[in-house]
Amino acid sequence: MKNLTMFLLALCFSQTCFSAEKESLSNRVKQLEIEIQQLKKAVNTADNNTSDNNTADSKAAEKEDTGITLGGAVRFQYVYEDYNDNNSSRGGDFDFDVFRLDLNGEIGGVILSAQYRWFQYMNVIHHAWVGYDFDEQWQGQMGITRVPFGNLNYNSHNYFFSSNYYVGLEDDYDAGIKFIRKSDQHDLRIAFFFTDEMGGIDGYVDNRSDRYSYDIVGVRAIDEGIYDQPNLEAAEHNTLSLRYAYQLDNVELGFSWLSGDLRDATSSIGTRSAFAVHTDAQFNRWNIKLQYTDYEYDFDEYSPMIAVGAYSFYDSIPSEAKLYTVNVAYLKPVSFGPITSLNFYNNYNLMTDKSGDFTNDTIMNVLGVAISAGALYTYVDLVSAKNQPFVGGTMAGDSDDWQTRFNINFGYYF
Repeated sequence: MKNLTMFLLALCFSQTCFSAEKESLSNRVKQLEIEIQQLKKAVNTADNNTSDNNTADSKAAEKEDTGITLGGAVRFQYVYEDYNDNNSSRGGDFDFDVFRLDLNGEIGGVILSAQYRWFQYMNVIHHAWVGYDFDEQWQGQMGITRVPFGNLNYNSHNYFFSSNYYVGLEDDYDAGIKFIRKSDQHDLRIAFFFTDEMGGIDGYVDNRSDRYSYDIVGVRAIDEGIYDQPNLEAAEHNTLSLRYAYQLDNVELGFSWLSGDLRDATSSIGTRSAFAVHTDAQFNRWNIKLQYTDYEYDFDEYSPMIAVGAYSFYDSIPSEAKLYTVNVAYLKPVSFGPITSLNFYNNYNLMTDKSGDFTNDTIMNVLGVAISAGALYTYVDLVSAKNQPFVGGTMAGDSDDWQTRFNINFGYYF
């Protein structure tokens, strides 16, 4: 236990931002970061030393130049879908997932964090921002940076995130400016985003659906198909976001809110708003994430559905809904060949009270395990869902049928 503690503290001290949990490096390796955070909390609990851990890490952060570090990942995926006759008749499919490059570091007191991704069907910016530590508690970021909303860094443990991701309220990145203030127990984040990460309604892009984060791209007309390119294009504009969280021993209690404008090519056509209450609790090796989210797109001319874009295709979501997530995980250190830990989890998601005439909810349950073996990180997920994107459905669907997807995603991180 003592060796593990020294290892984790050394890892924290090596970061260029004011703590390992700072967003300056939070996007470098999602999976390894989750494991490290959980192991830190478990060890701190055993040592009765959790109250001042973040403060100690922050004060120990060095301000000298570290240069820019190049990293990245290569990921592959096996998929079996019971709702896809062609896929199931082949016994599933094995495909290349993504190659990505990361840049992180600090020169002359200015921080850089950026990531670019290459898929088989699109190339996209994930994030790209510059930052500065004003003191041990305040940091500023400018560029394409994560929207501070809900449980951070992720409201999920699995490869598919939670249903919040597919309405643009988890791991969403937009273009603007953000300020972060962290102290012993308080985490305050205030941000203003001019547009989405692609420049809004008049961004210089040839396909507005080629993006990593889900964003509004249009208003759905009654005669449009769920997956059609929208006739009336729209985009987010001038969004204000606020997130506050309080650390009570090993339990983080938080509240998030955002509000902004919606525009077509010439003028404002409505507003959007969302709020969430959330908690992230660590009890020894158990991690529990709970979140309630309520969002609404309020157009001058009412529409029950809006068009969203991501991963090189268009989809639709209700213009308003409520979401509930209940996530439980257990981290088990092991010594089995190169395998050092198993993170078992069950993530439950419910979207209800949808706008329009929907009678069936969106439900997704992910039962799985994340396997850590050196630089190789693997998700093994069994997904059961109805009206859920990437599991045979859409949030704008009204089906009562359950779909099942078995998914193995493994990646090498460098």
